[in-house]
Amino acid sequence: MSSSVATQSSSQPSPPATGAPAAPPRQQRSLLSRVLARPEVGALAAAVAVFLFFYAAAPTFRSLPAASTYLYASATIGIVAVGVALLMIGGEFDLSAGVAVTTAALTAAMLCYQLSLNVWVGVVVSLVVALAIGFLNGWLVVRTGIPSFLVTLSTFFVLQGLNLGVTRLVTGAVATPNINQLDGFDSARAVFASDVDLGVITLNVTILWWALFVAVGTWVLLRTRVGNWIFASGGNEASARAVGVPVRKVKIGLFMAVGFLAWFLGMHLLMNFSTVQAGIGVGNEFVYIIAAVVGGALLTGGYGSAVGSALGALIFGMTTQGIVFAGWDPNWFRTFLGVMLLLAVMVNLYVKNYAARRK
Repeated sequence: MSSSVATQSSSQPSPPATGAPAAPPRQQRSLLSRVLARPEVGALAAAVAVFLFFYAAAPTFRSLPAASTYLYASATIGIVAVGVALLMIGGEFDLSAGVAVTTAALTAAMLCYQLSLNVWVGVVVSLVVALAIGFLNGWLVVRTGIPSFLVTLSTFFVLQGLNLGVTRLVTGAVATPNINQLDGFDSARAVFASDVDLGVITLNVTILWWALFVAVGTWVLLRTRVGNWIFASGGNEASARAVGVPVRKVKIGLFMAVGFLAWFLGMHLLMNFSTVQAGIGVGNEFVYIIAAVVGGALLTGGYGSAVGSALGALIFGMTTQGIVFAGWDPNWFRTFLGVMLLLAVMVNLYVKNYAARRK
């Protein structure tokens, strides 16, 4: 009888243990928190505010030709700002991007004109030069450990001097000769600087290229392993190395991406105007960085988006042209840049911290 009782008791399921507490259910983030966590939210709100302001203040701003004008102005900033934003997310800066645009354009123009080559030869050679500049910047940063701010500042001065010195040495002036009569110019202009009639509005092709670069940058950041590496490299470089992220290759690649986009904008300027002034581009590197910061990129790295950089560039494009359409003194634009940079940094940090508290 005792054996049957033992059998029955052993077949009964044991009661659940009461000593271990149950794991708390995972809290789902609210929709507001997920929206606020996006880097470009502040820039989107600012872009809408700037658009509505100039829409009300300048009647000319409301027309489709005006939209084409400020979109073009935005594209000439936004193309390079995409690469600068990705580089900042990766934790680095490039202060040579502005003069690198001019270097690419000068290389193509002088090479083709002096040697009577097809324009496309100059385009390809200038691409190699631009990528080499980006590679050198990245290699020096990762090999020496010198902050990218100092490395690229040095590159800035070197390129600025070369642009002016070599141009004057080769051409005897501070601008390149006109290349619009050379073979291949028309086809190159169609790629880099033509106008596209969309029926209701005519846009410069650079606007469409800008949209493509933003889409590619967004895809890389959000849908590829490389995008994860970029965020990891900028967020915590030591931890990224510990888990096997090729930080050095990522950073060199990002500098080369900036070089590529600087080359593209340089080709647009050359094909659009047929000549290039050797002294242009100085100061634009700060505009690219400010566009990225206004778009949500943190100066500390590890946070930002390609779409945000596009919105930052759009804000600048609308402002530069909106001031003209409104008939105001354009000298106030630099004041606007400084105010927007300070406000953007403050808003981005506040939104990021607010979203973190609401998780």
